[in-house]
Amino acid sequence: MTLLSTAQHLARDTRRDPRSHMILIMVAVTITAGAIALVAYLLWPTWVARPASAPGRLPVSVGATLFNVPTSAIRRKVQRHSGPQERVDLSFVFPSLEAPDAPKHVSADTIEDKVQPIDRIFLSISAHHDTLAPDTRVRTIYPRYLEQSATSIDDGLTMRSFRDGSPYANEDLFSAGAPSLNARCTRDGLTPGMCLSERRVDGADLTFRFPRSWLSQWRDVANAMDRLTAQMRGPKG
Repeated sequence: MTLLSTAQHLARDTRRDPRSHMILIMVAVTITAGAIALVAYLLWPTWVARPASAPGRLPVSVGATLFNVPTSAIRRKVQRHSGPQERVDLSFVFPSLEAPDAPKHVSADTIEDKVQPIDRIFLSISAHHDTLAPDTRVRTIYPRYLEQSATSIDDGLTMRSFRDGSPYANEDLFSAGAPSLNARCTRDGLTPGMCLSERRVDGADLTFRFPRSWLSQWRDVANAMDRLTAQMRGPKG
């Protein structure tokens, strides 16, 4: 009623004073703008669009063999996609086997604080293209270059050294049967020794790398490699 009375009053004033029609127009415009603003406020969406997060695992085909790999474990950004790939490089925290956190920025002031013992087990999955299988290499190739004598390192774990002058000089071969382990390891020197253990899964070879010092707990390492292999295998065709 107040708005109608005001409009009637302004209409009478307009007849008496033609200039007052401008006031009526301004009032109408103000009321209309306010109504539009109120409707827009009530209808404006309150949700905020967020970028889609990356999937926890990616189906990757290497050598026509399907693997479900943890996305955050992939070391190279260019490899973080599903579908066929020639090679995928991964790393996992040992012994939890969780994907590592994102690397933090290292400055000149903090680089010394970042020099810590390696706590990662590295894994490369690559198509083998019918090359010699890892277990065949252990049975037929390595013995040609190994010393005859074997050394017992731990209950069930033995070591044989490669001869000097051989393609594997300054390396040792560690073997065990339960759990199964074959690892070729460099010897400690200016840098800590590293071990390489390979296995074949259909059309792909899995190459694990870890510090030689971990052989003091070789059963845990062997079981970790078995677990990672089983966790990443996709459904068999």
